[in-house]
Amino acid sequence: MIKPDGVKRGLTAEILARIQRKGYRVVGLKQFVISRELAENHYGEHKERPFFGELVDFITSGPVVAIALEGENAILGWRGMMGATNPANAAPGSIRADYATTTGENVTHGSDSPESAERELGLFFKPEELL
Repeated sequence: MIKPDGVKRGLTAEILARIQRKGYRVVGLKQFVISRELAENHYGEHKERPFFGELVDFITSGPVVAIALEGENAILGWRGMMGATNPANAAPGSIRADYATTTGENVTHGSDSPESAERELGLFFKPEELL
């Protein structure tokens, strides 16, 4: 997902180009504003953490671009392309090293396991929206 800060800053095309140059196939793509209810469901695992409200507020603050990727090691590969959550710790050349400003506004999100990918894809896409 490209988060509201990435969409607002016009980074969607650049991030999609990086994904495609890496060899991943985009099988789902849509831009929308996440509802508060959907955001709370999406970040449900963090509900008891002190930063939960900030996560929800940020992700609902503007449009996001949800992306479903397909390809060998897509989850691990995308996470590597994104870089560490804290841009100060992100590898040079990663999306977050190049574009993120803070840990809270770090341009992208990616599922961390096949299980979370399946759950998140189900939240953001209807089956008929995936190629």
